[in-house]
Amino acid sequence: MSVQNPASVQAAKPAEDISGDEASISSARLAQANINPETGLATDYLNHFNEAIMLLEMVSSCPECLQDFLAWQPMSYSEHFSASRFKDRQIAITAYNSADPAARHSLDSIADTMTAVLEATRGAMRSGLPPSGMQMLASRAVAWLKPLIARAGAAINGETGIDAAHPAVPQAVVDGLLKH
Repeated sequence: MSVQNPASVQAAKPAEDISGDEASISSARLAQANINPETGLATDYLNHFNEAIMLLEMVSSCPECLQDFLAWQPMSYSEHFSASRFKDRQIAITAYNSADPAARHSLDSIADTMTAVLEATRGAMRSGLPPSGMQMLASRAVAWLKPLIARAGAAINGETGIDAAHPAVPQAVVDGLLKH
């Protein structure tokens, strides 16, 4: 099962030819591509994590979704856009490479934390937990991930109200997730 956001994923088209760096891409063009012109980052990357969260939410009511969740693979920002059908994927990659370093570091740190939670959850679910244990673990993982998605969105949008620069350390999040 592959879930895609129809609003942000278009039919595969050749990537627009982008030469130079993000500075040569106008703010208007970035905004048109759904990329924050201030940070150079796109929220479309969060779809990669939202897919895994949706699958975790469905595990209790649709056990066959477990296999789809277990098949989920982590992707970096550039990997996500390279593999996507997002029509402005090349602009997104180019803008990311020239993005505000602080915003990019915040997003990457949060993405690393979300990836660590998802990989630990997948590992635990492969260990033969009973269905009730899987449901509890899935719920706990979702509870950890949703605030991280909000922090990632804040980093992408350059919001300062959420401390996106200091997400929980990945190992501490994983330890807390698996503690009980």
